Amino acid sequence: MTQRNLQTQEQTQTQGQVQVQQLLPQQVLLVRLMEMPVEALQHRVEVECMENPWLEKASPDPSEGGENGSEEGGDLFSSPSEGSGEAVEAAYDYRSEEDMPDFLTGASHSNNAAEYMSYDDTLSLTDRLREQMADFDLTDHEKELMEYLIGSLDEDGLLKKSLAILADEAEIYQGISTSAEELEKVLEVLQQFDPPGIGARSLQECLLIQVRRDEDNPYKDLLIKLLDKCFDDFIHKRWQRLAQRLHISEAQVGQLQREILKLNPRPGGSIGAKTSDRAQSIQPDFYVDTDENGTITVTLSRGNQPSLIISSDADGQQDAFVRQYVERGQMFINALQQRSETMMRTMQAIVKLQKPFFQEGDETLLRPMKLDDVATATGYDISTISRVANSKYVETTFGTYPLKWFFTHKATQNDEGDDVTARQVMAALRRLIEKEDKRQPLSDERLTGLLQADGFNIARRTVAKYRELMGIPVARMRK
Repeated sequence: MTQRNLQTQEQTQTQGQVQVQQLLPQQVLLVRLMEMPVEALQHRVEVECMENPWLEKASPDPSEGGENGSEEGGDLFSSPSEGSGEAVEAAYDYRSEEDMPDFLTGASHSNNAAEYMSYDDTLSLTDRLREQMADFDLTDHEKELMEYLIGSLDEDGLLKKSLAILADEAEIYQGISTSAEELEKVLEVLQQFDPPGIGARSLQECLLIQVRRDEDNPYKDLLIKLLDKCFDDFIHKRWQRLAQRLHISEAQVGQLQREILKLNPRPGGSIGAKTSDRAQSIQPDFYVDTDENGTITVTLSRGNQPSLIISSDADGQQDAFVRQYVERGQMFINALQQRSETMMRTMQAIVKLQKPFFQEGDETLLRPMKLDDVATATGYDISTISRVANSKYVETTFGTYPLKWFFTHKATQNDEGDDVTARQVMAALRRLIEKEDKRQPLSDERLTGLLQADGFNIARRTVAKYRELMGIPVARMRK
């Protein structure tokens, strides 16, 4: 072998600077508290008081706060205080709990984990799923679709609407352009999240996902075959037929039955159980009152959350253990205050942008509004607005609504060039159908013409889509 045929490898070592954005523990704590609705926050405060011996509940002061432990806002459209939102900017980039100090994460020095609070204890199903998004390599558009799918899950963690309908609703209500095929790919990723079975579209798919994830189950192959090929026989308890189709004994069928009973048909239910009271009675996070003169007052609900202080016994303490808990307590108090400021500032911006609705209660008065609009009005990052809006409710003079309900996409424009929302178009469409001659119902084409005559620049395909979303059948079925 000649020298020319020899190949040499050379290793070099270089140094470079890489800028990595990380949030401090105080910011991570604020992000977590921001996501919590009022009832979850109450529980979180109670646990923190139990875990921190130097954190105390202040004696109630009748002169502070509004009724039912609420905080009333001042001038609705006043300028917010500086810096209250900086801690949650770029919140999606915050680091893992492994990088945080032990006293913040609640890691136990005595290895008795039960004695310490985990931040996940009060997180909702939605929050837990959103946290897992960081474990997958998703594009910005895929993250947007994942957020939408997570928000579309029912309380059991299942996806009951078809992907075709969800694609249509995403475009109409959220301004997200997508397709059923694209949602299918993102759903495949969602179904890899924990708890197993999340994102399933049926009981059969839910159970199959759980079985396929259980690598240690000796009955895995038989269970997959039973659920995939013989599910109807299983549902109708045709045990003998199952034994014949699977070529096993009835005793083995009984074992498979017991294995299936170990699975969870409601993968989101165990998490939702911690906040099951919400399903029975929603506890508003905000109150918006409108008087007869149209004056609007915004109030942030505190629920039964007490005011917190650092114990006076901690004054002058030099012990490192004590100081650690004092710092933790002060950090928690500061985060609660910043949360209140951010929540109030965001709700006030929403009320200002949707002022006609809050004065009249007519949903057709809702103007097109996106997260970006509220972010611009408040100076916060879009991710901060998203966290405030998620899982929060507002009680108004006209009813109780989820905050997300106020975010609506522009559907079209009227003849004057003003933006028109999907709700406005659907309200007009419903009025036309209610007034039609039931002996000769209006076709979609005729409805399109009437809407266009009323100033709505809309296509027939869109009219058909809105009609289907409202559950109104085609003309021939309305006779």
